[in-house]
Amino acid sequence: MRTIRATRDSDGTFDVEVCDGAITTSHTVTVPPHLPEALGWPQGHEQLLVRQSFEFLLEREPATSILRRFSLDVISDYFPDYGPEMTRRGATTT
Repeated sequence: MRTIRATRDSDGTFDVEVCDGAITTSHTVTVPPHLPEALGWPQGHEQLLVRQSFEFLLEREPATSILRRFSLDVISDYFPDYGPEMTRRGATTT
């Protein structure tokens, strides 16, 4: 069973913990201010965007391959379908 826990820090970053069976990884993630709107996500849903971004990544690679510290906007550098997929997922949050 896999769980993704995203918690916003006071500085606006998110601490993300991924538990996948016996493996737990920790990540620090930044959400650029323009990104949610650019992806069509409603304001105030950044935590869900972070969790959905990790779901997206975990569909493509193991948690141990995900960068420990990154900004969400770099995901599309590695996976060009990130933007369109997050736009699709964001449309279901409204």
